[in-house]
Amino acid sequence: MARDTLHGLHRASRRPPAAKTPPPPGRAEAERVEAVLARLAEADPDPKAGFDRTDPFRLLVTVLLSAQSTGPTVSRVAEALFATAKDPAGMLALGEARITEIVRPVGLGPSKARNIVKLSAALISAFGGAVPASSAEMRRLPGIGRKSAEVTANFAFHEPVIAVDTHVFRVSNRIPLAPGATVDAVADGLAHQVPARFKDGAHVWLFRHGRDICTARKPACPRCPVSDLCLWPGKAA
Repeated sequence: MARDTLHGLHRASRRPPAAKTPPPPGRAEAERVEAVLARLAEADPDPKAGFDRTDPFRLLVTVLLSAQSTGPTVSRVAEALFATAKDPAGMLALGEARITEIVRPVGLGPSKARNIVKLSAALISAFGGAVPASSAEMRRLPGIGRKSAEVTANFAFHEPVIAVDTHVFRVSNRIPLAPGATVDAVADGLAHQVPARFKDGAHVWLFRHGRDICTARKPACPRCPVSDLCLWPGKAA
């Protein structure tokens, strides 16, 4: 298996309108969702080992860089960027042009560099240079969407939110856990249906399950630890 990276991280995280609360699942469905998470937790009891000691600012910028790019490339670029500037003040001193040169390999370099500069300025002016501890506050920052905010808040501050990326979206709709047509619908559904005791690790468990087993093409159903709990019609024997 490829080196385990999450959103480019190595082992060592306008305010939108309030979403409608999804209807509660039936008892049997709630028990099935809980059983799926319990199985994944049993197989991977310390899902964030070595990942949740990352500096919140570095984590936030790294997740920002990860949009439409692969983990190893993001990790390499983040190493180069933070070897040059380690905090918001350092990023402002480095400047947009130099940041663009460094981050260009991850794609969308000019846009990401511009957002890093704006993000750094906003952190200094509004939060004294520190990353706020809640995903809701992070989503007010330039260039930070729901996934970036929730990954950072969950890893850096253990906020019980479940960020939804491509893997989590696929797994949630396929098993299903919290089916939805949009990322926000799935995120809201997971927030409502995943038991509290599993929320801290749920993003990592679902991310790894989608990346390693429940893949987009040719999912490895015969070795899936939750195959008997999965209701996907395309499930292979």
